[in-house]
Amino acid sequence: MTSDSPASHTSRHTRTYGRLGIWSAALRPTTPEGRLELTDAVTELEDLGYGTVWTGGSPSLDDAAPLLEATSRIKVATGILSIWEHTAESVAAQIAEFETRHPGRFLLGLGVSHDALAPQYARPYSAMVAYLDALDEAPQPLPAERRILAALGPKMLKLASSRAAGAHPYLVTPEHTAQAREALGPDAFLAPELTVVLDPDLDRARTVARTMLGFYLPLPNYTNNLLRLGFTEADFENNGSDRLLDALFALGDEDRVRAKAEEFYAAGADHLALQALTTDDRHEALPRAEWRALAKALL
Repeated sequence: MTSDSPASHTSRHTRTYGRLGIWSAALRPTTPEGRLELTDAVTELEDLGYGTVWTGGSPSLDDAAPLLEATSRIKVATGILSIWEHTAESVAAQIAEFETRHPGRFLLGLGVSHDALAPQYARPYSAMVAYLDALDEAPQPLPAERRILAALGPKMLKLASSRAAGAHPYLVTPEHTAQAREALGPDAFLAPELTVVLDPDLDRARTVARTMLGFYLPLPNYTNNLLRLGFTEADFENNGSDRLLDALFALGDEDRVRAKAEEFYAAGADHLALQALTTDDRHEALPRAEWRALAKALL
């Protein structure tokens, strides 16, 4: 195997970020009790063998800081920091502080969010280019290899290849992963998010998945991407057809989840950021039993 082969690049990224990570919007507690549980939970994730923990939703760098402090090896990434909410200069400066205390352990995930969620949303591609320029030109620049973009469409994927370490697509299929790998080329880091409902009752698993999907289907960035993949408006009705759910999510028992993960790896993913859903709809509930079960099944 030569050093330029796709497999060797996958191995390099896997050595850096691990084969699996955990993505969760619940990794941002708002109470002292929640912060204590967070410390215990991320320490366990590190011990279980996960390579990266992703602060989900629209986090700030302040959300990432306690994850770095609580651990010693696991990488910490934002999934995804909105370019509209934080200036590039302040982001670069805070990451430089992270680097001093936790060298090599932080990855900046950047995204343009959505029109419905960001009042200042306009010309997202140009805005991302300008933001990356500002990171390059900051007093403490952030190197391209320390940032990753929430890229879905062809233009943003190309930008992720040329101006960042790669792409962290959210709510995608193995088919999109294959297209993303082709667009990015063999060298880039490709780390899709994969939502998991670990439940052998498929009807119940789909019900949980539909509750989550209903939040995202009104957002055109996602539905436009799904339309490009061959889904239709009919697939978006009633919070998602079975066909759409089965393509986007890993649903079922450990064997079914493992098979879906392997589809993503075969399509070109270096790393999967797993988001575990449960019937517990509390925003700050940490699905620790599911994280343990997924580690046992997939690591």
